[in-house]
Amino acid sequence: MVPSHQLRALHDARTVVVYQAYAPAIADAAVAAQRFVAPFSFERMTWVKPSFLWMMERCGWATKSNQERVLAVRMHRSAFEALVAMAVPTHGQPELLKSAQALVQWDPERTMRGGKLNHRTIQLGIGRDLTKRYASEWIAAIDDVTPLVSKLRALRQRGEWAQVERLLPVERALVLTTGSRASSS
Repeated sequence: MVPSHQLRALHDARTVVVYQAYAPAIADAAVAAQRFVAPFSFERMTWVKPSFLWMMERCGWATKSNQERVLAVRMHRSAFEALVAMAVPTHGQPELLKSAQALVQWDPERTMRGGKLNHRTIQLGIGRDLTKRYASEWIAAIDDVTPLVSKLRALRQRGEWAQVERLLPVERALVLTTGSRASSS
């Protein structure tokens, strides 16, 4: 049985994959530069999601306006772990939210059919003060996975669930080596 709050991701010893969805102009520039550059906004919080299926729920399988392109951002693991360690939960500690540079929120994980599961998945908000570091230092690689998303969306529409499952990224539990405030509180 999966714990109610477990950090799961596609990862290796050096990197952790997080997902973001953007308009084509932002995605094209990011993939070309292999980091976030204009027209990406450095003036607002940006959210990263290690769960592919939660990102699909959020962006409507790349059909929502300004979320038509899905990027797999491979973050340096040390940067990802530092982000988790500094993240303040969005619920339960209002006094910490005012000065937080990073936020953590736990949302119901999704099935490939879109249903809610009983366990939660993490998403991390990177504040304006950290966005430039994220965009320029914390990223090892950026891949446009929109073609995979489009293929999966078509398979889902045809009810070819075994094919969908076969093509989904394999996310597994990620044990952090650093301390974290990113609890479920």
